[in-house]
Amino acid sequence: MDWEVFAQRMASMARDLLAQGSVGDTLERITASATELVDGCDAAGILMLHGTEVRSLAPTDPLVVDSDRLQGEAGEGPCFDAVRHGTDEPVFRIADLTTETRWPAYAPRARDLGVGSMMGFLLFTEDEELGALNLYSRRPGAFTEASELAGWLLASHAAVAFSSARTQAQLEQAVATRHVIGEAMGILMGSHRLTEEQAFDVLRRYSQENNLKLRDVARRVCEQGNLS
Repeated sequence: MDWEVFAQRMASMARDLLAQGSVGDTLERITASATELVDGCDAAGILMLHGTEVRSLAPTDPLVVDSDRLQGEAGEGPCFDAVRHGTDEPVFRIADLTTETRWPAYAPRARDLGVGSMMGFLLFTEDEELGALNLYSRRPGAFTEASELAGWLLASHAAVAFSSARTQAQLEQAVATRHVIGEAMGILMGSHRLTEEQAFDVLRRYSQENNLKLRDVARRVCEQGNLS
């Protein structure tokens, strides 16, 4: 690998990640970059666990979705381990899945899918863990130490970009929520001659009594003009 060329491409990719317009766009750019920058990588995706539920994010190939589904069904697998073990074991590389004896409920079925070798990298920052970036090759022995280093560098940039995009999305949602709640309060204040505090209390009580999120209650008022 020409590391000077790789460094230039990595710098360009890092700037590109931060320029994406949404979390989804950022994740898709991360996985696409893996197939472009890491030698031997045929497919890539990001796996997240919510309890025992598996989520496949930004897969570049159906192989990724199938592999994640198998791990969810089996309750085991290398990508699971990358997420579960966290920063204690942030990287794994399986040189040849055809000889792999770990994960007996997963490995044989993954071989049947056509997976030859795999790598996984925990996506994490100082404050949070964000799932695992998983790289696949259809050939055994496709990933080398250089591939692993390249993947680790990519994952480091990717974690920062993912975290930043998610934080930005949360801030934008918070601003939008405050706006719609304020608009709903204004409607109630005008139509029922309520104070600001009374209008907010109406929204809050309706939210609790009907088990609805406050922003959804506010949106209903904005759309219908009332809560009936």
